Amino acid sequence: MEKQPNNPLHGKRLDTILAELLDYYGGWKPLGQQIRINCFVENPSLKSSLTFLRKTPWARKKVEDLYLEVIER
Repeated sequence: MEKQPNNPLHGKRLDTILAELLDYYGGWKPLGQQIRINCFVENPSLKSSLTFLRKTPWARKKVEDLYLEVIER
């Protein structure tokens, strides 16, 4: 496996990223206000959100970008 020392997402699982964002923002509602994605607003669950994010590259990118902003603070 190729090493990526400058990539903070390297080795991070999507479920871990989402869990950390939920902890940081204090739940689905505040996270849904940061990223307007229906899976965060309408009847959210970790399983359904992960399924959607894995199938939808633009949504996953938004989550990853927000995560990068949060860890830089």
